[in-house]
This record gives sequence, structure tokens and C-alpha cells, in this order.
Amino acid sequence: MVALTVAAARGWPPQGRLPLLALGFVCLVAGIAGGLARTGVASGPTLAPAVGLHGVLMVCGFFGTVISLERAVALERAWAYAGPLACGAGGLAILAGATSIGFWLLAIGSAVLLGASAVLAGRRVSLEACTLVVGAGCGFAANVQLALGVPVGLLLGWWIAFLALTIGAERLELSRYLPRPRSAHGWFAAIAVAMVVAASGSLRVTGIALLALAGWLFAYDLARKTIQARGLARYIAACLLAGYGWLAFGGTLLAIGTGYDAALHAVLVGFVFSMVFGHAPVIVPAVLRRALPYTPWFYLPLALLHASLALRAAGGLAGEQAIRMAGSIGNAAAIALFIAIAAAQAIHSRRRRR
Repeated sequence: MVALTVAAARGWPPQGRLPLLALGFVCLVAGIAGGLARTGVASGPTLAPAVGLHGVLMVCGFFGTVISLERAVALERAWAYAGPLACGAGGLAILAGATSIGFWLLAIGSAVLLGASAVLAGRRVSLEACTLVVGAGCGFAANVQLALGVPVGLLLGWWIAFLALTIGAERLELSRYLPRPRSAHGWFAAIAVAMVVAASGSLRVTGIALLALAGWLFAYDLARKTIQARGLARYIAACLLAGYGWLAFGGTLLAIGTGYDAALHAVLVGFVFSMVFGHAPVIVPAVLRRALPYTPWFYLPLALLHASLALRAAGGLAGEQAIRMAGSIGNAAAIALFIAIAAAQAIHSRRRRR
């Protein structure tokens, strides 16, 4: 009993993390299905909750679970795992039709994420740690407002800030050894402040902040060096640089107030999922303690993701629904293909070790 208490105080065993991750993937699959239904690819009464709350399932259900799980592993405290559990359970509640309960579970999950981020920042105060706290705070602010009845459309700035600041802070930390002028940190902090200020106001200002963040990442991120490497390092750099391109494109569209659908998916698919594809071979072993070896086959879903997103954006901007629909199917196929290749690599690696 004492041993179990000590283990619980230190964290959560790797085999117990997989079910939490599975909750997030349920939200991901449902969110993708809902997104396809919104473009006219599929329909049916069982998809109704996923269609209406497609974005909530993706951002809060999937990414909320994954980011909370990653933060809990870093903190090594059992209470922090309540974050991914609540986010994943909130997504399931939404799919079951218990929308209000689901929203409050998402708010609880984001509150735990905020607490875990604050504790980690207290251990080592830095710009990147503080930015992670601010990003988690944006997610918490959005989810509480959602639970209180604020329409989803008015919360997009908060959710974009949550994801953009989380990714930006992680890249800032990983690139901290690169030489850069002292003003670079000041510019990063100014961009973060602008994004938070814009979250409750204009998406145009959010777009300007995203465009500035893309410029900062292009100028100071480690990826501009590692793109010249080989193997995994080069693949990660390719994912990051392509994602920064979509971030700049989406930010530009939001700043000028046009191509709303193309802008949101440029940021939330082109930028965010590029980060997922690139960081998965590093994050999965850290979270699940299971190897995910690099393979050149990872470039296949990456290429499909960006090609199909370009098709979707072109169709949306041109008003061609058939092209936009084809791009949406390609996006879903790219994510499914990446998961399949990653799973095959993990299984193959485990068999080789045995």
C-alpha cells in the first residue's frame, strides 16, 4: 500500500497512460468524422454532436487530452493526470449527448492543465515556461466560457492562442541554445501579449499576431539549421517549416478578413498537425515509454497533408465545394495514414526488442 502511494505521488505508470491517450483519439476520430460531415462527405444522426461541435472535439477533446497528458508526464504527479482524463471524458460526454456535462469536464481538464503548467513554471522560471502557463490559461478561459454558454464562434481566438502559444513556447525552449539577439525574447513576449489581448476581440488582430509568430519562428527556430541534417532531424525540420508556412498563410487571411474557413484550417490543420507529425517520434517514447523509430515513410502522410490542405484552401477561396470536399478527405486520409505508419513502426520496434 505504501509503495502504491509513493508511486502515485510520483506520477502514473506508462501502461496507465495509454487509455488516457485512447480517449483523445476517440475525440480525434469523431472530430474528423464531424468535419467531413460538415463538408458534405458523410451524414447521419449519430454524427450530429460531432458535426455541431467538430472544433470543440478536435481542440479541447483531442489536443486538450494530449497536451494535458504530456504536461502530467513532465510534472510526475498523479493529480495532474486528472487533466487528460477530464478532457477525454468531456469529449465522450459530448458525443453521448450530455453536452453541458461535457463542457464542464473540459473546463475542469483545462484547469488541471493550467495548474500543472504553473507548478512546472515555478520549478524553473523562464519565458517559455511562463508562455506555457499563459497558453493553458487561454484554453481554460475558453472552456469556462463555453460551459457558461458563450457561442463557439466567439471563442476561436482563445483556442488559437492556446495552441499557438503552447507550440511557440515549446519551440522557444528547444531552440534556446541558438544564438539570437536579446530583442528576440522581447519580440516573442510582445507577440504572446498581443495574442492574448486579441483573443477576446478581433480575429484580425489574432491574424497579425500569428503572422508575427510565424516570422519569429522562421527567423529563430532550430529547424532552419536542422533542415540541413539527415534522418529524423531533417524530417522534423521539414514538418516545422511547412507548418510555419501555413501559420503565416492563415494569419494573413485572418488579418485581411477573408477566407475564414481556409484561414482556420491553415492554422489548425496545416500548422498544428505539422507539429504533431514532427514531434510524435519524440513525444510518444517520452509519454508511453515505447519506441517510435523514424522511417522515411513518414514523409508520405506529411506530403498528403499539405497537398490536400492546399487543395482545400484553394477550393474554399474559389467557392468550389467539390474541391474543398476532396481536400477535406485528403486531410483525413493523411492523419489516418500517419497513425497507421506510426503504429506499425511502434509494433515492429517492440517485436524486434523481444
